[in-house]
Amino acid sequence: MSGHSKWATIKHRKGAADAKRGKLFAKLIKQVEVAARQGGGDLDSNPTLRTMYQKARDNSVPLDTIERAVKRGTGELEGVSYESISYEGYAPGGVALYIECLTDNRNRTGSEIRSTLTRNGGTLAEPGSVAWQFERKGVVLVPSSAADEDELMMLVLDAGAEDLADDGDMWRVVTPAGDLNAVRDALTAARITPQSADLTMLPTSSVAVTEPATARTVLKLMDMIDDLDDVQDVYSNFDIGDDIMEELAV
Repeated sequence: MSGHSKWATIKHRKGAADAKRGKLFAKLIKQVEVAARQGGGDLDSNPTLRTMYQKARDNSVPLDTIERAVKRGTGELEGVSYESISYEGYAPGGVALYIECLTDNRNRTGSEIRSTLTRNGGTLAEPGSVAWQFERKGVVLVPSSAADEDELMMLVLDAGAEDLADDGDMWRVVTPAGDLNAVRDALTAARITPQSADLTMLPTSSVAVTEPATARTVLKLMDMIDDLDDVQDVYSNFDIGDDIMEELAV
């Protein structure tokens, strides 16, 4: 199992607690609003909005809340203007971090990112020094019990997917960013319900983390960054062995 998948699993488990505090809802609503502002409020003509809209629905954000976010984005309702900005850095052990934010105050967000990294043994990097190590992709997670591997492979490849991998109790389907919705639609038409479908940044190479103490620090740092209000997603290229992950889970 790749480092990306492990972090996705950690975030998925953490998501239920975030939703109770409203933090996850706030992040999803902001993503919907910005997508509508950038590409309009029509789901059919704005694939990014469609992806964010469905992501919010998958996480049980109320429909009227999502629709108000769309209207704020299109200007039908008054709203805050958010700026999309990314930060790059390193965690202990030379692990690369790519952090995506939506903010109404660039100075505040930059200060929070820098402070969080510094306090936890990380460093902020120059723009471009980390981004090249990641690629924008679509990732769809399908419960293993929902489909046979051969059947699923044929279905998703025909719809534009690049890869299908076994992640234990999940099939992980990787797509080009522009084909995410097409693959999801093909699964839905085949009566296969994905657990999630989202745009993400996948590392092109990984950094092995072999010391449990370093692994714990890396995961803690990513968790702290992810908890910042302006952070939408944090991506990394760590590769932590299953034995260490199990040790940390105890």
